[in-house]
Amino acid sequence: MNTEQLQAFVRVAREGRLTVAARQLGVSQSGLTRQLQALEGELGVRLLVRTPGGAVLTGAGERFLPHARRALDALAVGTAQLGELTTTPGGAVSLGTLRTVSAYLLPELARDFKHRYPDVLLKLSEGLHDALEARVANGELDMCIVSLPLRRVELVEQKLWEEEFVLAVPRGHRLSRLGRPVALTEAVEETWVVMPGMTGTSALEVASETRGLKPRIAVEMDSAEGMRRMVEQGLGVALLPALMARDHAARGFEVVSLSKGGPRRQVALVHRGEEYLTAAARALKLFIIDTLRRSGPRSQTEPR
Repeated sequence: MNTEQLQAFVRVAREGRLTVAARQLGVSQSGLTRQLQALEGELGVRLLVRTPGGAVLTGAGERFLPHARRALDALAVGTAQLGELTTTPGGAVSLGTLRTVSAYLLPELARDFKHRYPDVLLKLSEGLHDALEARVANGELDMCIVSLPLRRVELVEQKLWEEEFVLAVPRGHRLSRLGRPVALTEAVEETWVVMPGMTGTSALEVASETRGLKPRIAVEMDSAEGMRRMVEQGLGVALLPALMARDHAARGFEVVSLSKGGPRRQVALVHRGEEYLTAAARALKLFIIDTLRRSGPRSQTEPR
């Protein structure tokens, strides 16, 4: 098994046609077929079947595909790290993030990245999950940071961190005076500020249904930052990712932890594959992963 065979398999799986994959890889169709046959022979299973509509993954192919992608990704990361010793990335790199991440993670990270790579132009944008995935898939963005799971199976994910949701309440709220974590089912009768489609909102709906209740919604928002501000004004309580609540002491709200079993989210860095990343994009990817591996996500006002 070699890199060329894995690249051939991954590219055919992505494009669905041998002719297109061969052209993109710069090999003949017969050469591509031989690479795939050699890979299948070594593995002892059929990975692809050819149909009138194109190449289709077998069950074994679907199971092997994420492992092949990770192997190529790991090799490319290692190569990029060695390349950093002799080359300096330049040009532009585009990164999209969820609004629940950008303001709390990017300012310090962008500052430190620019200090290390002053010749790289950072193009940062915010958006909703589905829109960010689509922009990465069509090449408009190099990478994005979103919550798992992904909707698009052709994209590659690198998990960055996992965090719990917490209950943000106005100062002096009765739940904050309890002095202990609360179950979400204990709070369902509160007045809520929500963001439709958010993980926390889905968890609230399930907890309310368990109690036979319907959530009392005061305000619906299209951004988590707006939810936080509504809580500060006393309009209700809200479920927020822990990252957004770490600076609550400097804000106008308090935080109540949820007991075991509360909602959580996994956050990942997503791209189309190492072969699509420029030197600048690889540098940013490695920088994000290494920074978060060392210190984890940290609010910009949280003390070091």
